[in-house]
Amino acid sequence: MSLPPILQVGEVLLSSDIITEKFCCDLAVCKGRCCIEGEAGAPVSMDEILEIEQVLDVVWNDLSASAQAVIDKQGVAYTDQEGDLVTSIVGGKDCVFTYEGELDDPSTHQPIRHCCLCSLEKAFRTGKTRFCKPASCALYPIRAKRFSNGTIGLNYHKWNICQCARDKGRALDIPVYRFLEKPLVERFGQEWYNELCSVAEQWEA
Repeated sequence: MSLPPILQVGEVLLSSDIITEKFCCDLAVCKGRCCIEGEAGAPVSMDEILEIEQVLDVVWNDLSASAQAVIDKQGVAYTDQEGDLVTSIVGGKDCVFTYEGELDDPSTHQPIRHCCLCSLEKAFRTGKTRFCKPASCALYPIRAKRFSNGTIGLNYHKWNICQCARDKGRALDIPVYRFLEKPLVERFGQEWYNELCSVAEQWEA
């Protein structure tokens, strides 16, 4: 299988399928399974680890006893098999910051019950902290990688549990980069995102 072409926006290299693939999270179907599936936690930077440690007391009571035990033993993050820093996990798969709750579906305004949510984001949304969640979570399904020369690469990560998001994205005709407009602007700036949109229009043409 051939790899998708690589495009460049500013100093950022990105896979063209970020423009061509469609995506829109469907929490009513998946219930936030990305927080409790997989073999490692969410990628984090050293700065993010420090931010998480500073807000740990705020979210502590939202964490399960098992998650608290893991954090007490190894901290909020660890180094995975690929040598990357990731959030600590429970039972080999659940992010320690996951809790089960209820969320309003923005499209139907109906409650989504028994949904896996992020305690870090909950604290931020209720004004208790200034740190929302790791950038890798906000940018998913985009994965970012910084190379030794300082260049940043963005790849589209295709995960089987997100099939419902791909189906919804195709139905609504929402490309990955449009779905992730807010976190991309927060990460790279409005001017960079505007350039991305221009590159996307030229590519699609």
